[in-house]
Amino acid sequence: MEKMHVGYIGLGLMGKSIARNILRAGFPLVVHNRSRASVKELVQEGAKEAFSPREVAEQVDVVITNLPDTPDVESVVLGKDGIIDGAHPGLIYVDNSTIKPAMARQIAQVLAAHGVMALDAPVSGGDIGARNATLAIMVGGPQEALEKVMPVFQAMGKTITRIGDAGAGQIAKAANQIMVAAQMVAMGELLIFAEKAGADAQKVIEAIKGGAAQCWTLDVKPQRLFAGNRLPGFKASMQAKDLAIVMETAREYGIPLPSAAVHTQLYQAMLDLGMHELDNSAVIGVIELLANHHLRDEQKD
Repeated sequence: MEKMHVGYIGLGLMGKSIARNILRAGFPLVVHNRSRASVKELVQEGAKEAFSPREVAEQVDVVITNLPDTPDVESVVLGKDGIIDGAHPGLIYVDNSTIKPAMARQIAQVLAAHGVMALDAPVSGGDIGARNATLAIMVGGPQEALEKVMPVFQAMGKTITRIGDAGAGQIAKAANQIMVAAQMVAMGELLIFAEKAGADAQKVIEAIKGGAAQCWTLDVKPQRLFAGNRLPGFKASMQAKDLAIVMETAREYGIPLPSAAVHTQLYQAMLDLGMHELDNSAVIGVIELLANHHLRDEQKD
């Protein structure tokens, strides 16, 4: 059976790796991005270049977006020369971005009127998961659409869960980001706590990873921090944006989120301090300033 033709729009830190994995899985791929370097790179690997979201949508069976924020997705899907202008019978739209659940529902409703099924399918796993095709994919939208695009999702990730109808995937991603932020902040606090109180932070990590504190964050992030590496796997600016979505959705439904509110402030402090482009684990930098103690760097020993 001929493989689906796939379009991918948004070739950022994670998007480019996801698109590459789709291409490597043998799907004919059309790509578009505002900056063209990533497009050219994938074209050299066998993808086809497009110059607008409309042009992508016209050529494919499924078109996927991975964009920074809610207004970007709204513009690319519903704006001038957008995906909606290239809509055709049978087209499926998938969004790997993290956006407001309310907008995901609105886009699904508008596209349905044009005969296009939509899936909000945000992902988690950072740049490592994107490169290794081990992402967790949280899906909202019709089961029928998910069944059709499942082979594409299987080229992207290893945990694919349909949460419910339109918007449910974005709700799951917001919930995911509540936990991610909590882990990153807690890790920063415990590292500074351990060191400033007089213990070897690296040995503390090894000890607590074997108990109830074990989590992905402690498995992956401390060694990067100890090595002085605060470059992004997932940018602080994106974590801050996701937490803003969390808090806005919480206000919409009257949900108290006291710790998430504090974590949102800490990530905003990162932005205020010019740490936009650092990893979300670099929130430890805010803790360092508050504690007047910088995490010991292996490279400086």
